Amino acid sequence: MENKIDFVILWVDGNDPKWQAEKAKYSNNKNGDSRNIRFRDWDNLQYWFRGVEKFTPWVNKIHFVTWGHIPKWLNTKNPKLNIVKHSDFIPKEYLPTFSSHVIELNLHRIKGLSEQFVYFNDDTFITDYMKDEDFFKNGLPRDVAIESAVSTTDPTMLPIYYNCLEVINAKFNKRKVESYRKNWFNLLYGKGLIRTFLSLPWKYFIGFYNCHCPQPYLKETFEIMWKNYNDILSETASHKFRDKKDVNQYLLRYWQLCTNKFVPRKLKISNAITLTNDDNEVCKYIKRQKYKMLCINDSSKINEQDFLKFKNDIKTSFETILPEKSSFEK
Repeated sequence: MENKIDFVILWVDGNDPKWQAEKAKYSNNKNGDSRNIRFRDWDNLQYWFRGVEKFTPWVNKIHFVTWGHIPKWLNTKNPKLNIVKHSDFIPKEYLPTFSSHVIELNLHRIKGLSEQFVYFNDDTFITDYMKDEDFFKNGLPRDVAIESAVSTTDPTMLPIYYNCLEVINAKFNKRKVESYRKNWFNLLYGKGLIRTFLSLPWKYFIGFYNCHCPQPYLKETFEIMWKNYNDILSETASHKFRDKKDVNQYLLRYWQLCTNKFVPRKLKISNAITLTNDDNEVCKYIKRQKYKMLCINDSSKINEQDFLKFKNDIKTSFETILPEKSSFEK
C-alpha cells in the first residue's frame, strides 16, 4: 500500500453573489438545513494553510474542494495544491449541492486522491507539530473507538447520527466487534473508556464518541460503502441541503471502526469547542497550542456584533503561532 497521505479540505465563500443566487433557487427546501450560519466567513482560512505547511510539511497533496470560488490570496500555482470543483468529481445528477454530506460521501472520486487521506472541514486546524503516524500507521487510519450515547449541540444532526447507527447495527454484531479488545479497550483512550464501559449493557451500538477533528480515511472504505449501500448513499446525495433522511461521513468512520481497520490513538490529541458568548477559551487554546488539532465551531448564539469581535480575536490568536505567510499565499 502506498504511504502517501493527502489532505482534503472543503470550503465555501458564503459572500459570493453567484453562489448565493444559485443557492436561493433551491433554498425553499423546508426539510433541509440551509441556515446562513453554516456559510459564515471567519476569514481565517490562511491559518489553516500556514498550520499545514509549518506543522505537517510531509503532506503529499492538498485537495481544495470548492463550488468554484477561490480566495484571492491563494497561490493556485503551488505544486502541492489541487483545486477541485464540485463538478470535477460529484456525479452530475447530484449537482448543484449545498450540503457537505453530499460532498463528503463522494470524496473518493477526486482524481489523483491518495488511498490514505485526511478529511478537514474549514473550521478544523492543525496548531502544533504532527507526524504522519498521528494519522496513519501500518497503512491504517488512527482513531478512537469509544462507545457513547448520541449527543450533539445541533439537534438537526440527531436523526442523521441515528441513520448512520441503523446501518451499522444492521450489519455488525456489537459483541463480536468489541471482542477485538486492543482496539476497543485501549488505555490510550484514558477516561473515554468510561463511556464504553457504561455502554456495555446494550446489545446494540447506542452511539460513538465523535471527536469533531480532521478524520483519516481509506479511499477503499468509500468504494466499499458505495458498492454495498448505493441506495442509501444516493438518497443522501440527491438532497440539495442537509436533510433528516441523510447519512454523513460518520457512517464511513463507524464502518472503519467496526471492521477494526484502524490503529488506536490518544484521545487528547484534538479538541472541539463551540463558540458562545465568550471567545477567551478558544483564544487560549490557540496561543498555548494546548491541542495539536482544534475545531472551532460557529454558533447561532453569536450575533453579528460579537461575530466581528470574535473573528478579529481568533485571527489575532492565530498570528501569535503562525505569523508568517505560507507558500500557499500570494
